[in-house]
Amino acid sequence: MGALVTRGYLTRVNYTDYAKRIRAHGQLAEVSEYGRVTEGDQDYPLFRLIVPGERWLVITSGFHGEEPAGPLTLAEHFPQVAAYAVERGVGLRVYPCINPSGFEAGTRYNRSGEKPNNDFLRYEVAPGEWVGELHVERPILRWALYDGGPKETRAIRSELARYPAPAAALDIHQDDYLGGSSTYAYTFGDKAAYRPLVEASAKHVTVVRSQKVDDHSFTDADGLIEYHDGSVTDWYSRQGVPYTAALETTTPTPLAVCDAVNLVWIRGFIDLAARRG
Repeated sequence: MGALVTRGYLTRVNYTDYAKRIRAHGQLAEVSEYGRVTEGDQDYPLFRLIVPGERWLVITSGFHGEEPAGPLTLAEHFPQVAAYAVERGVGLRVYPCINPSGFEAGTRYNRSGEKPNNDFLRYEVAPGEWVGELHVERPILRWALYDGGPKETRAIRSELARYPAPAAALDIHQDDYLGGSSTYAYTFGDKAAYRPLVEASAKHVTVVRSQKVDDHSFTDADGLIEYHDGSVTDWYSRQGVPYTAALETTTPTPLAVCDAVNLVWIRGFIDLAARRG
């Protein structure tokens, strides 16, 4: 895929090569563009892959360009993912690389320096006072879909808002701040549903349990965090989607291990989407 090897895994990929890999899955899914973004003299297509089913799972990935594992897992292992979903009657809407210019450059943000990720909604915490993240638990007056933010966020938000809320939603990220090889997740809903995925992931990599991961977030004993941060996961939770998560593996984690953990959660979320009642 025209990649450079750093810190033990693939970090930079020519997006034209990546697009070819995604389009090659056209026999397994409806592969189309939901938009395009332009950076400098380069035009980047934004892809969706749709596999029909009775109950839907939305998978997003690649909001941050220096977090390559999610986009690469989806490009490499989509045939297995699609087959697993079809066997269980679960439809997929997959958005494999939301920030293509950052992905290609290996930078967190897009080439314009804009910050895709936390611009799906805003919270009114006092009359006329709106915030994007709730750093502490606090009452809110209401929340509203946000209509600003970077072009990549606007594009994916408009795309997702076209559809009814799915049965489950998984956003695949990486943590570029913690050292070592490890994993944890931001989740909403019944934590019991996620514990089997945590334990299955622990067979491949260390789970970050009861630790601080940034200025605002601490994992619990299961390696899970609940944090209303204005992200796509937060937005889906506010719509009443019962199973929503943002999965993290650290960027020093070898790509093969990231693949294994990502696939644990993808298969697990397909199973959760297949649940009835």
